[in-house]
Amino acid sequence: MREPSYRGQQLFEWIYGKGATRFEEMTNLPKEFRERLADTKRISSAIVENQQVSSDGTVKALMRLESGRHVEAVLIPEMEGDRVLRATACVSSQVGCPMACAFCATGTMGFHENLSAGQIFDQARAMDQIAGERLGRGLSNIVFMGMGEPLLNYASVVRSVRLISDPAGLGLSQRRITISTVGLARRIKHLADEDIHTRLAVSLHAPTDEKRSAIMPVNRAARTDLSALKEALVYYYRQTSEPITFEYCLFDGVNDTDQDASDLALASKWIPSKVNLIMYNPVAGLPFSRTRDERMNRFVRRLVKEGVTVTVRRSRGQDIDAACGQLAVSETHEDQA
Repeated sequence: MREPSYRGQQLFEWIYGKGATRFEEMTNLPKEFRERLADTKRISSAIVENQQVSSDGTVKALMRLESGRHVEAVLIPEMEGDRVLRATACVSSQVGCPMACAFCATGTMGFHENLSAGQIFDQARAMDQIAGERLGRGLSNIVFMGMGEPLLNYASVVRSVRLISDPAGLGLSQRRITISTVGLARRIKHLADEDIHTRLAVSLHAPTDEKRSAIMPVNRAARTDLSALKEALVYYYRQTSEPITFEYCLFDGVNDTDQDASDLALASKWIPSKVNLIMYNPVAGLPFSRTRDERMNRFVRRLVKEGVTVTVRRSRGQDIDAACGQLAVSETHEDQA
């Protein structure tokens, strides 16, 4: 538009720093430039249509995209008495998910749309604003653990990380951002070569090819089975020197035996890592149930005995279907697209 380059920085600060949605709001831009922008450009944004609040303080937001479709984002506060220790946003990268993991509500939706970097950023901004209103502070962490497989929307996810961490955006440290993947080996290697410094979490959920392939179709291909995943993670650690987290959801009678614990311990030694055990949140119509407490405790003891660093993630927001594996938009708006 034949304008000085610093106009780009001004636009960036208005859109990503201040959340402007109309050019007339941008008062430090010349009026004639604002009018030209209004005539030739537009600003689209993902809009919060509805909020649900769990009994534990978790907030789930339904956000409408320009296409008319919807995604969900979640704010998870971690409290110590009245003090807020952390405020974590769980954001989505796709509408639905093509990975079709057998235990996940999002997978039942199928895949509908990749989100743009701006739409991902809008979720983070919305959660930051909600955190400020409800908790008196902004976000401390962001996890790409909402709807979709982040590494299938690779370019938008990486760009959104740069937007979120930009000092003129949300200014959140990249080290406080975690990207979670079902284990797309090639994309993990690409991520290792990026000039970003996020954390990496891998949804493992079963420690052998036989069991993992039964519940996660991604494992059925040679380029994404456990052997390929191990190779990619070794490369990732060699390039970044960063440990990873293995996410492991416990299903009763499926992946919670002593042998499963031993096999998981072996996998956790591929590279420096920790294991995050997730208490399964039942999804209507899916044939999985939560591991009983005594079996979970036995599983944890076995991991610890074998030298694994392990944590247990308790359910948050389960009463509003905001917990891990429960995100799925019940309204269907695809006909509007």
